Amino acid sequence: TTCFVSGVLGATHVEIEQHLEMGRKLLAAGQLAEALSHYHSAVEGDSKNYLTYYKRAAVFLAMGKSKSALPDLTRAIQLKPDFLAVSGHRQLLTTSLFFRNLTFLKFPQLQRSPDQDEARNQLMRANELEELQEEAHAAHHRGDYSTTITVLDRVVELSPWDPESRELRAECYIRLGDPRKAIQDLTPTTRLRNDNRGAFLKLSTLHYDLGEHQESLGHVRECLKLDQDDKECLSRYKQVKKLSKQLDSAEEHIQEERYQDAIDKYESVMRTEPNVLYYTNKAKERICFCLVKNKMPAMAIDICSEAHQRDPRNINILRDRAEAFILNQDYEKAVEDYQEAREFDMENNEIREGLERAQKLLKLSRKRDYYKILGVNRSANKQEIIKAYRKLAQQWHPDNFREESEKKEAEKRFIDIASAKEVLTDPEMRQKFDSGEDPLDPESQQGGGQGGQGWPFHFNPFESGGNYHFKFHH
Repeated sequence: TTCFVSGVLGATHVEIEQHLEMGRKLLAAGQLAEALSHYHSAVEGDSKNYLTYYKRAAVFLAMGKSKSALPDLTRAIQLKPDFLAVSGHRQLLTTSLFFRNLTFLKFPQLQRSPDQDEARNQLMRANELEELQEEAHAAHHRGDYSTTITVLDRVVELSPWDPESRELRAECYIRLGDPRKAIQDLTPTTRLRNDNRGAFLKLSTLHYDLGEHQESLGHVRECLKLDQDDKECLSRYKQVKKLSKQLDSAEEHIQEERYQDAIDKYESVMRTEPNVLYYTNKAKERICFCLVKNKMPAMAIDICSEAHQRDPRNINILRDRAEAFILNQDYEKAVEDYQEAREFDMENNEIREGLERAQKLLKLSRKRDYYKILGVNRSANKQEIIKAYRKLAQQWHPDNFREESEKKEAEKRFIDIASAKEVLTDPEMRQKFDSGEDPLDPESQQGGGQGGQGWPFHFNPFESGGNYHFKFHH
């Protein structure tokens, strides 16, 4: 029996030492909630050990809970009255100055240490901390969130490891519409409590509302690590996971130039999350982009305009709508959109180059626009261009007119029609024209125009007059 009792007591002592050692390491790492849990276990294991009470008080005080620390410190001194008076124990006092001021407040008869003045200063700080905490809670209760934050700034300065003050300040930032600062305050609290699922859930929500779905997913996963059956965290996880998958898939489709698939995915995003403006706005912006890439200018202009109303300073939307206007041959509006985008970002080279191109196209359109001559969209393919050319060439062939004045007008129109067909069916020439340069304009191309009229072949069949018999080249 004696051996059995001795074995049990020895095992208990080892366990207590393990709890004290783990508590010490966690306290040094700033993981106060975990440290406190180990010191709780140490106190429960040996209620007669003054050191366990002292170390638990150290954690309470580091967390800004002076009222919780004082009973533990009192018990430590009751168990060992000479604790603070014996110099041999000074090395044990990891937060000695803060403890001394509380000790002297409750036990003024004890011998003071040489650093009495500094202890007195620490006592003043402890009193200030308690008064500030009460002031902060009073300001928060009456809804004065700005004042609450100002007071808590000083509280956190005095007690940086106090999770409650950081959580309260984060709530005030949320109320005042500053989620970024709320995130800064909440992030360290996840390490200051043993089980802070509430902070992880709130961080997940804040990141989610900011459109940072990957960060949101990371925090809600941490919440589920603490309790995989937590209903709120599980519900949040399913929502964020679904939306995150849709967003990532949509962007992959865009990278692969599968623009219609991307449009479908972004429409799914809006159905999945209709209540957070960021995701609806983002979906509208990207659908606008995809419609431009798919050369659907009318639909693109409508969607881009809606996206622009939602986010007026978004230069990507202005750029995409400008490109839709170019496809729609409305160069003036394209220039206006690029100019507006440039006002928001003067250093953006893509916007600068787009504006220059739109201005060139506007200038060209006031001279000769090959797309308008043939009556085709800028997105027309070669077959559509040739079809339009044949129809117009037959309509405006000079043989169809008898009056001299009508023949001359028909000749001019016919030359323009042939020039348009020549430029728009040649990939290199069309690329130049789409960039704002007329490949048949002698002003922009050395030797680019024939006879100053832009006739694309080696001769003008109308110069000799009379017979207009020639073969169409398709």
